[in-house]
Amino acid sequence: MAKKRVIISPTLEDLLSTVGENIKLARLRRKITATMLAERAGISRVTLRKVENGESSVTMAIYANVLFCLGLEKDLLRLAGDDPLGRRLQDAELTHTTERVAKRKK
Repeated sequence: MAKKRVIISPTLEDLLSTVGENIKLARLRRKITATMLAERAGISRVTLRKVENGESSVTMAIYANVLFCLGLEKDLLRLAGDDPLGRRLQDAELTHTTERVAKRKK
């Protein structure tokens, strides 16, 4: 059975490409070879190359494992951490009440 291909927007492709480039730069700053990082992360060099290219076919777990091996796992906590739109929507809902107040009996 063939894998289902997920179509992503060009904007998301650019973001993933930037993430991959950042991972590659972090590896190079630490003077870690691609072979060493792949071994530490338990993946092949081909998969690491896909990560560093920002390919969307790589699972989130592999990205997380590579970040962990680089000592950058805490960066994952930044994902969706600041959600100004969600907070505004939540606050807007707090100001509107849909509950009815019981009428007083005379």
